[in-house]
Amino acid sequence: MPKNKKQFSHSWAIILGGSSGFGISAVEKLAMHGMNIAVLYRETATAERSLKERFLKLAETCEINIAPFNINGLDASGRNSFIEQFSAIIGKKHSVKLLLHSIARGNLKPLVLPDGDLDKSHEVLSIEDIQFTTYAMSTSILDWARSLLKAELFQPDARIIGLTSEGAHKYWEGYAAVSIAKASLESLITYMAIELSKYGLKTNLIQAGITETPSLKKIPGSEKLISMAKERNPMGRITIPNDIANVIYLLCTDEAYWINGSLIHVDGGEHCR
Repeated sequence: MPKNKKQFSHSWAIILGGSSGFGISAVEKLAMHGMNIAVLYRETATAERSLKERFLKLAETCEINIAPFNINGLDASGRNSFIEQFSAIIGKKHSVKLLLHSIARGNLKPLVLPDGDLDKSHEVLSIEDIQFTTYAMSTSILDWARSLLKAELFQPDARIIGLTSEGAHKYWEGYAAVSIAKASLESLITYMAIELSKYGLKTNLIQAGITETPSLKKIPGSEKLISMAKERNPMGRITIPNDIANVIYLLCTDEAYWINGSLIHVDGGEHCR
């Protein structure tokens, strides 16, 4: 393993959903400060080749170890396989400083069709769609936290960070399943912050401003969301992934040890309007 004497040189981050958007920006930011990183993602073989090359260059530049895992992080067998492989790589317990949940998988269907045709059930949001999206973007963070605790991988002062959006509280077209998931996540983070504190863990949530990520572009009417955010934001621009990565880094520092159970707006003041 490469050796460095930077801030987080003896620590590991586990980033769920680290191939694009907020996840990969966090990888780059934490790597600059010496954090070793296990990155989980789901990509095609073609996309993974360029992604691995990017990780390899970053690891060499920052003198850290980046371990890529192209596995299904929402499957119990995938999670167990990761923990087994990861434990073998690091070779010791209590090495994980950060668990970042940045999985963006879900359904973007309406509750009903505009023409009121309820027979086209495959085109509208089903209960199964809601359940899958809620697990993918919310409650799976609890499974990961408990699995890492059981494997004794967390450091005594580790941090757990989830990501939410303004869409948890406002109507965005096609966003119902994700909105339900994010609202669920906000409640879950509160309970995790209290019940996991006995292990020294700090659990927080970042509400990012409108950010032009691959996930946002899949939302119907995303161009309008971006345009409105530019007008609303008092800083005169929309949020970029690096803005979020910077705060993820800040929450990992020793100075942030007393922040627990918080929802932190990282949007340049966009939420104020």
